[in-house]
Amino acid sequence: MSNLQEASDLENNVSISARRFEDSPYLARTDSPKMVRGVYAGRYFPIYLGEDPIDKYWCLRQKAVIFDVPEKPVEISGPDAVPFLEKVLARKIATMTEGRGYYAIACTPQGGVFMDGVLFRIAENRFWYVQADGPFETWLLAHSGGYDVTISDPHSRVLQIQGPASLAIMSKASGGAIDETMKYFRSGYFDLGGQSLYVSRTGFTNELGFEIYSDGENTDHLALWDHLMACGEPHGLEFSSTRALTIRRIEGGILGNLTDIDTTMTPFEAGLAPFINMDKGDFIGRDALVGKDTRTCLFGITCATDTPAAGSLVMDGDAVVGRVTAGVPSPTLGLGVGYVVFKSPGNWVDRKLSMYLPDGSTHESNIVDLPFFDREKNIVRGVDKTIPERPIT
Repeated sequence: MSNLQEASDLENNVSISARRFEDSPYLARTDSPKMVRGVYAGRYFPIYLGEDPIDKYWCLRQKAVIFDVPEKPVEISGPDAVPFLEKVLARKIATMTEGRGYYAIACTPQGGVFMDGVLFRIAENRFWYVQADGPFETWLLAHSGGYDVTISDPHSRVLQIQGPASLAIMSKASGGAIDETMKYFRSGYFDLGGQSLYVSRTGFTNELGFEIYSDGENTDHLALWDHLMACGEPHGLEFSSTRALTIRRIEGGILGNLTDIDTTMTPFEAGLAPFINMDKGDFIGRDALVGKDTRTCLFGITCATDTPAAGSLVMDGDAVVGRVTAGVPSPTLGLGVGYVVFKSPGNWVDRKLSMYLPDGSTHESNIVDLPFFDREKNIVRGVDKTIPERPIT
């Protein structure tokens, strides 16, 4: 099931049982009568608060924003943690060092993408996999037979502080312990306002940023929130729903599980071949991937006259050649941008094709490589520290 968060989805709501899903421990600080919640990995999260998402977007790009996100850490521990993870993930795990994070994909036996997320090696035989949307904990349990491992839920809720001021904010919040020596995709425990918490230099925006993982009932969540906001206040830190995050993650070429990628696609078709270590030995889905076409079928699509929308058809003349999975307006580019999955690989980049929106209108669109800008990832790595100017409209 797709977890769509386009503008039209903010008005397409239904009432559901409030106890069916896990609520946020930060709700007392974030609740609003205008809040629209989404459900992701069995957790509620705010996808809209009545704010202007474009204002929040520019706060993200020029200062910093804190997001209450629903990504779910799952703990894998025990003597067989490494061989077990080598089996269920397509990324080589044994060589990971403690404090390192890897983007890692789990495939189905048929070679489709079942889950993507970030794996952290917390100790020699203890890992956290911060999963995207989907029943990954159940998947792990189902494949754990014969391995001396424990699959558990640490009940950790994740906050993201993203934007160019995030380093200064986290430095202040950690008493100077977090600084520029903490590299991208590195992590560790830090004292944040008197609480020892796991922090990684990662995020879902392709901006410079950090993620803070609570420690279940051991964490005073509201005290943590207040501490972070107090440290961020001099730097212009603001809270936002995930609407601004969604805009920036699509600009940044970050894919959403069950929305942009799913079990019907191989990681090769999704453009994720660099994260599939076919030479590491056996893993679930490897046999099915042997001999598969490694060319990409997922690209970016831009449109000057409207915003791509999920379900839009992409046409080459009278032939339907692809479909749009998600789209947003790009404030930086001044265009509508989104993802398109083609029915087959080909020389699609730089092609001008027609996009047929759900409202029946047709628009000329361009096919581009991902991400839409900063393809060297200099922003997220902290190499490019330029503060972008907001266009005058």
